[in-house]
Amino acid sequence: MPLPPPQPRTAMHTRRVEYRGFRRDDGLWDIEGTLHDSKPHSFEIEGERRWEAGEPVHHMHIRVTVDESMVIRDIAVAMDAHPHGPCPQAMAPMQGMVGEVLGKGWRHTIQRHLGGIQGCTHLRELLFNLATAAFQTRSASFAPPADGSPPVHLGQCLAWDFNGPVVEKVYPMFFQWQPPVRVLAGT
Repeated sequence: MPLPPPQPRTAMHTRRVEYRGFRRDDGLWDIEGTLHDSKPHSFEIEGERRWEAGEPVHHMHIRVTVDESMVIRDIAVAMDAHPHGPCPQAMAPMQGMVGEVLGKGWRHTIQRHLGGIQGCTHLRELLFNLATAAFQTRSASFAPPADGSPPVHLGQCLAWDFNGPVVEKVYPMFFQWQPPVRVLAGT
C-alpha cells in the first residue's frame, strides 16, 4: 500500500542506505552497509567546498565480519566521500568494536566505543541497523537456541509478540496467553 499523495513540495536531500549479508566460505559472515547522501541541487559548506547536484556528500561503507556467536571478528571501513577533512580519522576507532557481540545492547556498545567525538555519526547510524541485517542474513538466528530459551527476536515487535498468532503458529513452544509477570525491585 503506498503512502497517501503528498502536498506540493521540493526535493532537498536523498539518503540511500543498503545492507547486504554474505556467508563466507570459511564459515564466518560478512555484513556490509553503505550510506550515500546527496542533494538534487548544488550547495556549498562555507570554508569547505561546493558540491554539484547529485554529487555525494557522504558515501561510506562498512563490512563487519561475525562468527556463529555473532562476535565481531573484523571490521573494515571506507569513506569514498565526506564533507570535512577530519572525517576519515573516525575510521580507526571502529576497530574497537572487534570482539564485541552483535546482539542485545548493541546500541549501547556502539555508544560506549564510538559515541560523541570518538566516532562518526554516519558510521554509527550504519552500525545501528547492521545488527538487524546480520540476523536476517543468518537464518539460523531464527532457530531457538540450544539451551531451550526463545530466539532473541521474540517479544521485540508486534508480529513476534509472545501472545500473538505468529508466535503461536511458528514457535508454539514459546506461545504464552499471559505476558510474563514483572517483579519490581522493592516489592
